[in-house]
Amino acid sequence: MFHEKLRRVGDEYEVTIPDAEVERLGLQEGQWVSVEIWAAAGASELPPDARGAFEASWAENEAIYRDLAEH
Repeated sequence: MFHEKLRRVGDEYEVTIPDAEVERLGLQEGQWVSVEIWAAAGASELPPDARGAFEASWAENEAIYRDLAEH
């Protein structure tokens, strides 16, 4: 997960994906991706060690976290 600022470009809006995320996810230019959008409240970046711990926990427990969020 990452936070980016929404920008207006002409008649549309855009959010960019940082190079590090593209590389981490193994994405390639032209590839279709799914995007889930919600407003971030007080978004801030985690320190690298905390981000790594979060991502590892999310990868292992995503279904549980999503279930908890629904209740």
